[in-house]
Amino acid sequence: MRRIPLQQNGVLASRLILGCMAMGGERNIAPITMNDIKEARMIMNSALQIGINMFDHADIYKLGKAEQVFGSVLREIPSLRESIIIQSKCGIRPKEWTGLPFKRYDFAKEHILTSVDGILERLGIEYLDILLLHRPDPLMDPEEVAAAIQALKSSGKVRRFGVSNMSAGQIRLLQSYCDERFIVNQLEMSLQQIGWLEAGILVNHEAGKDLIFPEGTLEYCRLENIQLQAWGALAQGAYSGNAQRSEDHRVWKTAQYVRELSIQKETAAEAIVLAWLMKHPAGIQPIIGTSKPERIEACGQAIHISLTSDEWYGLYTSSRGGEVT
Repeated sequence: MRRIPLQQNGVLASRLILGCMAMGGERNIAPITMNDIKEARMIMNSALQIGINMFDHADIYKLGKAEQVFGSVLREIPSLRESIIIQSKCGIRPKEWTGLPFKRYDFAKEHILTSVDGILERLGIEYLDILLLHRPDPLMDPEEVAAAIQALKSSGKVRRFGVSNMSAGQIRLLQSYCDERFIVNQLEMSLQQIGWLEAGILVNHEAGKDLIFPEGTLEYCRLENIQLQAWGALAQGAYSGNAQRSEDHRVWKTAQYVRELSIQKETAAEAIVLAWLMKHPAGIQPIIGTSKPERIEACGQAIHISLTSDEWYGLYTSSRGGEVT
């Protein structure tokens, strides 16, 4: 299998990432429990058993409790730290932390630096392998962001940097001020959320005028060897068990095709959904956020599945609700 951009940039990451949003119990300020730690240990072990060595966090996941329970497991097995890749994100300030009646974004230098200190403390580690800027802050000063990145790199607290949910233009703006390369862009990408594909398919087409996904982002990341990471990669199970929750006939039809392919290839439906993303030549790295060991194992089968171009287009056409123009 061709190396993905992250591997080409010297980060020997697994093809799949485990998203840690589900860890930490309830989303509240109550202390973590032994049961929360036990569940995190089970989830981590399930991921490690199928070859996943990369774990995705954010400081706001369960209001910091996801990182806390993950750190508790690391303290139980100190040797594990050097064999895994830990990525976290900052830049969102939830109202529970600010006392404001609303959530906001914050790329101020002081907030980035303080956030990383908090992340490291909760995880109980000395450095992050990768830090992502979580959501674009419209008030960001690129010089401030660059200063924060330089300080984190110089101190050894963060080794590599990336972004999340950003367009090509936003990345270019930040990169023009930063000496450190951004090597990741994490976006919502799945068989259901296909704006990233439609932006290319509908160039010079009337139907493309209402697209939100910024044209050229996918191509820019490929040109700059930036790893595209797909959050929401399983579309919340829409095609692997939860189709009945949708009233969209496209979801039902696509879920049926996924099931047919999974039977033909003797694999799990989750593996088909992820293999569809991984077929794309950009080398997309799916993030799986499930907390169920059996679903993690099912997702792991994706690395052994190869879809034909006809099968890929069949799934795409079904999902979009019509053949390409």
